[in-house]
Amino acid sequence: MSDETDADARRAVVAKRVDFGDPDLTEIRDLAAAAGYTVVGELSQSRTEDAAFMFGEGKVSELRDLVIARDAGFVIIDNDVGPYQTFNIGSELPDGVEVVDRFTLILEIFGQRANTRKAQLQVELAELRYELPRAEAKASLAKRDERPGFMGLGEYDESVERDIKRQISEIRDELASIAEKEESRREKRRESGFDLVALAGYTNAGKSTLMRQLAAELDVDENADRHPDLVTTAESEDMLFTTLGTTTRRAAMERRDVLLTDTVGFVSDLPHWLVESFRSTLDSVYRADLVLLVVDASESVEAMREKLVTSHETLYERNEAPILTVFNKIDRLAPGELADKRAALSGLAPDPVAVSARTGAGIAELRDRVEAELPPWERERLVLPLSDDAMSLVSWIYDNGHVEEETYAEDQVTVAFEARPTVVAKARSKAGDLAAVESA
Repeated sequence: MSDETDADARRAVVAKRVDFGDPDLTEIRDLAAAAGYTVVGELSQSRTEDAAFMFGEGKVSELRDLVIARDAGFVIIDNDVGPYQTFNIGSELPDGVEVVDRFTLILEIFGQRANTRKAQLQVELAELRYELPRAEAKASLAKRDERPGFMGLGEYDESVERDIKRQISEIRDELASIAEKEESRREKRRESGFDLVALAGYTNAGKSTLMRQLAAELDVDENADRHPDLVTTAESEDMLFTTLGTTTRRAAMERRDVLLTDTVGFVSDLPHWLVESFRSTLDSVYRADLVLLVVDASESVEAMREKLVTSHETLYERNEAPILTVFNKIDRLAPGELADKRAALSGLAPDPVAVSARTGAGIAELRDRVEAELPPWERERLVLPLSDDAMSLVSWIYDNGHVEEETYAEDQVTVAFEARPTVVAKARSKAGDLAAVESA
């Protein structure tokens, strides 16, 4: 079947309700497109939530008429729709039309993009957490035979909730094991002299494109033996949730060895259970030495403010690293617009770096700021007895720090350098071992 035919088969009407103001359907359209739907109609309403239908009954009738007129097979609602509300709305629609809420749609996208075991486990965990509070409602509806197959129901009995909880526990255990291995890998990288920098921010802010600008492509191959998990590509498409897992590359910096990790983008109004399900992936951000919070500067000040708040809320509880805000896509701004946005958002984004990941503008300044914002290095000066072992240590210091001076006398070599505290400590220990051998 062709892509066009597939899209036609997934014709959707998008709908949204807000308590007040004008509903914005931009994001739900983008999410629907990312999941492979063709949006053929839109409907919105500004009113308080109706307990039975989410929308008012009259608006549900409009929705039914729009679905029929546009020959849509799906209704995608940009709200957290309860199971009974989903059932009630579906009862008013033509047979076969499926009701999809915002979080089901996001989980569908995640499922399509999950290419690693960890990503697949996190998607499955999120789906189970979404399913758990709905199991009782689904079972009740199934027993009444009101909607066979409702929300993919199938056969339900009293053991459903117990089975879901068992699966959640098993997945948590496996993810914990993966997280433990990844934490060990992070510490080994730090011991090798690498600083860890994470890209964070709203989905589609341009993180993957920025990563390609900062990355030292060839250095990944050169370090394959030290870090075999490094990958050489990072997708950069104009699409939501292009990156679901993590991509780590060596960044091209002047003085410090930096590993840069791109990870899943944030999105507004994510429930706690969904963020928690992706904690393992977000650990790459939480445990970094520096976080680059990337924001699309071509959007309105209001949109930027909302997304900065969402990002900070996601990072707030667990993040351990300083945050450097990056205003991306400045090539799309009119003269003077950047200065206005800097001023308007100074409370949320103090002293941001402005770049265009597409053109490369501002990348040199960003590299300088990254090195300046990383945890400070320690200075050390070692005097070593001249020997093959001493020269091996000097070579190791070059690989893991920044050597400022290297001088030789008849029987000794002096090396002055800066490095991470762990590297300095290891160099001192190695130097002590050399001195002990020499004295013996």
